[in-house]
Amino acid sequence: MNPAARHHMSDLGRRVEARRTQLGLSREDVAARAGSTPGYIDLLEEQLPSPAIEFLVRLANALETTVQDLTGYTADLAPGRAHAGHHARMVEIDETECWALLDDHGVGRVAVTRDDGPEIFPMNYQVVGREVLFMTTEDTPLARAAGGGAAIAFEEDHVDEAFSQGWSVLLVGPARKVSDPATAQTLRAAAYSTPWAGERRDTVVVLSPRRVTGRRVLVQGAPGTSSAPEP
Repeated sequence: MNPAARHHMSDLGRRVEARRTQLGLSREDVAARAGSTPGYIDLLEEQLPSPAIEFLVRLANALETTVQDLTGYTADLAPGRAHAGHHARMVEIDETECWALLDDHGVGRVAVTRDDGPEIFPMNYQVVGREVLFMTTEDTPLARAAGGGAAIAFEEDHVDEAFSQGWSVLLVGPARKVSDPATAQTLRAAAYSTPWAGERRDTVVVLSPRRVTGRRVLVQGAPGTSSAPEP
């Protein structure tokens, strides 16, 4: 879609397109999941329809998200405002699934240790093999930590407000700055997006995790779980 056409998309259309792309689904796939037609998904993404709540619920289920997230209701709210789910339980996530949940790219949180204590900040990330790529500026705590090969922590999570469940993935290991210009340029070119924060963040930092762990909160009867209680 050209920039002029994208300008006329609704916020709902942008969120639907972004979520569909994140899941690797075509418009035909979403239509089949939501009991609609590809033409209506086209209309939804590219123009300004006002779908009924019944369809929004089906669409949110098809995109494995919530009506609140699709409509932007939760955009400026901290996650986790819902009550705890009924018969909730926590399970460990194995390393293979951890990498699958991180997917190719996204926004997570990086933790570094400074002289006055830990500091945590959000960052765009790109998965490259079994390493995680960040782009920052030369004078940031992350760049300074990577310059000395210090260990850092990286965390990504997702909260499903509708069912009070979600997951969290944690990677811990040494970080390094990529000093070779050609290698750094190749890695920057492989990234899905430049950092949202802007400001020529062209210092490339790579995390090589020694520990990859994850946890998931499941709620009885929610999508993806059994309706029967655990023995």
